[in-house]
Amino acid sequence: MSRYDEIYAVVKRIPRGRVASYGRIAREVGCGAREVGYALAATPDNWGIPWWRVINSRGGISARRGGEGGGETRQRRKLLDEGVVFDSRGRVDFARFGWREASADFLAAEAWSPDSPESSPDSPPDLPADSSPPDASSPADAER
Repeated sequence: MSRYDEIYAVVKRIPRGRVASYGRIAREVGCGAREVGYALAATPDNWGIPWWRVINSRGGISARRGGEGGGETRQRRKLLDEGVVFDSRGRVDFARFGWREASADFLAAEAWSPDSPESSPDSPPDLPADSSPPDASSPADAER
């Protein structure tokens, strides 16, 4: 299975009305967030990969190469059609719409479990307790 196939397999598990960050997918697959972006940009529409459910770590839609804006509008429309809500800054609340399922490998790599002391309703599996909230800006955001 190629790396892109691994990425597609994870993205296919994100249910309707939920989102995940590029970094979340990357950590589960074991690659960089940019590689996830490249894989999704290369995905033909007829493959059935819900690429629009993957957003940036701040909860926003990342600009597409070429800067035309059509891809962002299309992604936003698809998410709105699934019931995902954007705030006034154009961001999605991961606590409300974030994908919470994770593979056993991902949970082990993130050292998260439902019984761990650092887990709480405020830190779902797709946002480990030691990470900043999705709307916080930091230099590390570019890496996620």
